[in-house]
Amino acid sequence: MVAVVHQSKSLRGTLNYNEQKVKLGFAECLEAGFYPMEAADMTFHQKLRRLELLTELNQRTKYNSLHVSLNFHPSEQHSDDQLREMAEVFLDKIGFAGQPYLLYKHTDAGHPHIHLVSTNIKADGKAISMHNIGKHKARPACVEMEKEYGLVVANSKENSLHDRVKPVNVQRALYGRMETKRAMNGIINVVSDQYKFTSLAQYNAVLGLYNIVADTGADGSRVKKHEGLVFRVLDADGNKVGVPIKASDFASKPTLKNLQEKFAKNEALKQAHKARLTNAVNMAFLNGVDNLEGLKKALQQKGIDLVVRQNADGVIYGLTYVDHDRKTVFNGSELGKAFSAKAILERCPNIAASEGKKQNGKTQKPGMAGHANAGEKRGFLPEFREVAGLDSGMLRAAETLLVDGEAGTGMDWELKRTKRKKKKRVRLSPD
Repeated sequence: MVAVVHQSKSLRGTLNYNEQKVKLGFAECLEAGFYPMEAADMTFHQKLRRLELLTELNQRTKYNSLHVSLNFHPSEQHSDDQLREMAEVFLDKIGFAGQPYLLYKHTDAGHPHIHLVSTNIKADGKAISMHNIGKHKARPACVEMEKEYGLVVANSKENSLHDRVKPVNVQRALYGRMETKRAMNGIINVVSDQYKFTSLAQYNAVLGLYNIVADTGADGSRVKKHEGLVFRVLDADGNKVGVPIKASDFASKPTLKNLQEKFAKNEALKQAHKARLTNAVNMAFLNGVDNLEGLKKALQQKGIDLVVRQNADGVIYGLTYVDHDRKTVFNGSELGKAFSAKAILERCPNIAASEGKKQNGKTQKPGMAGHANAGEKRGFLPEFREVAGLDSGMLRAAETLLVDGEAGTGMDWELKRTKRKKKKRVRLSPD
């Protein structure tokens, strides 16, 4: 059994994610623990209000929402009563005994799993500590329950992946699948609240992994004129589709003004995490990586997505590193010269002169990076593994809106020098 623990500021967003799954037929609310009514007899607002009454007792606690998914081996088929029992036992083991909670059984993945929604604010107004709850409480609880219930033991690789990357607790934003705002809300809340980015381009590097983009509008547009910001869903080709949603309509209020304040604060907060990224890149090359695709895969094993920025001709001009473990975003040049796009391509001898240019007669699309953008299922985000009707083409990521932090490399400079030298020799040959 593997537990994936996520804490949030938004009870509404967390509950809405699960209730939306119920509406779509992908989930069922099995239990409303320590509620005065049965789950089937309550509305969305009644379920939410029970938890909100507790959070109102403590306005100081930043994160007051607990969202846990318990994932079982595909061979395990537990009855609803067994799932109810294991859910309550798990909450007791992590220190949430007596807290009101909602239990959902999800059926949209290739493995059985349940979701638990609760709050860490107790009836006396005190907060249950959730610091490192995944490592210090959830993992030991899983080990104990594997023995108590005879569950399939999760191997160390699975544990490390689930602990390293916390899931974004909403479905990937799929145009046409659900109301645009509902599909985008949870992703935007989590990225805006938890990731440390210092520019709109970096913010979009994370959002792009989930087919969303923050748009400042075209030159001369009303949005641009009033310094506004809207969010758009992106299709498989990175095109903006659907109705734009104003930033102020989302719970986390990711307006351009608020984001710019975050940029300044995050600059200092993320600096301590540079070393993890530089070490991960250096170790990948020491272990024999010699091309960009190999580097992406090596970094993915560390919970890091490498977002490649390309122009319309498919030429790479920048790299952005998204660390899902430390929730930080860096441009290559921020990490140092050796980690810029130009330097990384030079460290990849197999593709340094041609990476990002036309391959097999086709130009590679801009912005493709990471599991989500390589046409693969995102291995470390179990909620996104199987969405009904989702084909691999929908997993391609978005082209980021703005370029910042790195000068474009244009084309390989060694290749340019070689061409100039050849021309010079031709002109001088008659002498």
